[in-house]
Amino acid sequence: MPCDNVQVMRRRPAVRLMKPLPASPLQNHLLASLPPLVLERLKPDLELIWIPPGKILHESGDHLHHVYFPTTAIVSLHYTMENGSSADLAVVGNDGMVGIAFFMGGGNMPHRAMALGGGHLYQLHCQSFKNEFDRSGGRRGGALNDLMLRYTQVLLTQMAQTAVCNRHHTVVQQLCRLLLLSIDHARSPELKMTHALIADTLGVRREGVTEAAGKLQAAGLIRYRRGQITVLDRAGLEAGTCECHEVVRNEYDRLIPGRLAGAPRCLNAA
Repeated sequence: MPCDNVQVMRRRPAVRLMKPLPASPLQNHLLASLPPLVLERLKPDLELIWIPPGKILHESGDHLHHVYFPTTAIVSLHYTMENGSSADLAVVGNDGMVGIAFFMGGGNMPHRAMALGGGHLYQLHCQSFKNEFDRSGGRRGGALNDLMLRYTQVLLTQMAQTAVCNRHHTVVQQLCRLLLLSIDHARSPELKMTHALIADTLGVRREGVTEAAGKLQAAGLIRYRRGQITVLDRAGLEAGTCECHEVVRNEYDRLIPGRLAGAPRCLNAA
C-alpha cells in the first residue's frame, strides 16, 4: 500500500500487554542459539549494562575492546560524513551483535554504533570472545564460527536492503520499517527515541521525520509523546512500509531459525 494512503488504515487496536522479562543472555537470539556448553563458558564474562538513547558505543575508526549483545537496547550502525550528515547502515537489537568486524579480522570499526533506543545489552571483552572462538575451532569450524558467519550474511543483507530503501522509498515507508525493526528488537511496543535520533539514523531532515510521524499518528498507528513512541497497530505499519523489512526478516529466519519466542509480530498496545 502506498505510504501516502497511510491515513486510511485507521482501526481500533486490540490491547495486549507485554510482561517484562528478567535479565538473561537468552534474551539475545545469537547467544540463545549457541550450544549450551559454549554459552556456559561465556556467561561469567558477560556483563549486563544499560545504555541511554544517543549513547555512542564506538565511533568510526575506534579500536574494538568489547562486542555487545543487545537484549532490550536498539543500536543503530551508521556512517557520518565530514559535513555531519549521516547514512543508516543497519539496526541491531536482540537478534544480533555489535562488533562483527572483530570476528571478521579487523580491529577497528568503519562506522559509528549509537543507541537508537535505550535499554540493556551484554558486554563481552574481545579477548574472551576470541578465546572461545579459538577454543571452538576458530576459522577451521565450530559452532561459534558457523553462527557468526550466518549472522554476518544477515547483517550484509540488511545493509544492502537499507541502501535500496534509502534510495527508492519515502520517509514514511522508511520510518515504518525502522519502527517495525525496533519493536521486534525491543520486544515491546514502547520505544524511547527522539525525532532527532530517528532523523540521524535515517539520514533525513528532522522536519521530514516529524511530518512522517504525524501522518502515522493521525492514522492511529502510533502515539508520540516527548521522546517516546508507542506502536498501536503493527499490522497498519506493515501495510504502510515497503518490502525491505520482510526481506531482511525472511533472510534472518532462513539462516538463523528459531527466532525468540514471543517476538511481537502481531503486537498491539492500548
